Amino acid sequence: MNEPQQKWTETIEANHSLFDLKPQEIWRYRDLVYMFVKRDFVSSFKQTILGPIWFFINPILTTIVYLIVFGRIANLPTDGAPPLLFYLAGVTLWNYFSSCLLGTSSTFVGNASIFGKVYFPRLVSPLSIVISNLMRFAVQFLLFIMGWAYYVSKGEIHPNIWIIATPFLILLMALFALGVGMIFSALTTKYKDLSMLLGFGVSLYMYATPVIYPTSSLPGIFKKMAFYNPLTGIFECFKYAWLGVGDFSPAMLMISTFIIIILLVIGTVTFNKVEKTFMDTV
Repeated sequence: MNEPQQKWTETIEANHSLFDLKPQEIWRYRDLVYMFVKRDFVSSFKQTILGPIWFFINPILTTIVYLIVFGRIANLPTDGAPPLLFYLAGVTLWNYFSSCLLGTSSTFVGNASIFGKVYFPRLVSPLSIVISNLMRFAVQFLLFIMGWAYYVSKGEIHPNIWIIATPFLILLMALFALGVGMIFSALTTKYKDLSMLLGFGVSLYMYATPVIYPTSSLPGIFKKMAFYNPLTGIFECFKYAWLGVGDFSPAMLMISTFIIIILLVIGTVTFNKVEKTFMDTV
């Protein structure tokens, strides 16, 4: 009698393309993405008194500090936009980007115990971080919308059609953080002190990004340098769309998109290369 042939439902191979994101495989593990997102959300506030209310408290306190330090003391311009709303817009976007970047940068080191025991597409982990932070962004964005609606009703700001580009801007931020985060995640498996350097670098990067100031206030050479910062086009477009102010041009957004795509490709290649051997060095 002929024995029935076995059919394998899963084949794990070491040799695969460095550009292969395995979207179908990631889709099959969508339940795992949901579990990781739920884990990140619950663990953040599991033993806190105020719980998810911190989603509101964090941007409010940060905005107030920026308003006092940069608005009142340093007297930085806001291009005619209400200072409170100007800083709140910057804080809302920056919190999402920095949280995604710092979270994805520790993918291999933070999940080594899981990666060493069970197989699943490794890209599931950084993707879940981006999605879980998107939930926090949604709460903080709601706070921004409330303030924005108040100033619109008073006629102090004049939004425009670029508001419809908001989902694209959020996607660009997520892809930028994902690409750079995967690069650092791969590097920190071998050079662990890069994780500390990244935290310091992100803090400095905020001051190179128009979070607390408009690019129109920058002098010559610094304004040209800011033009090639991938986040400049995103932040300026967002503020121009919702507040009706800023030194925005479509070319800035095109440059941001181009640079982000390149970094995402580099991050994907680096991530796929390191995932084969990271258990030997982590």
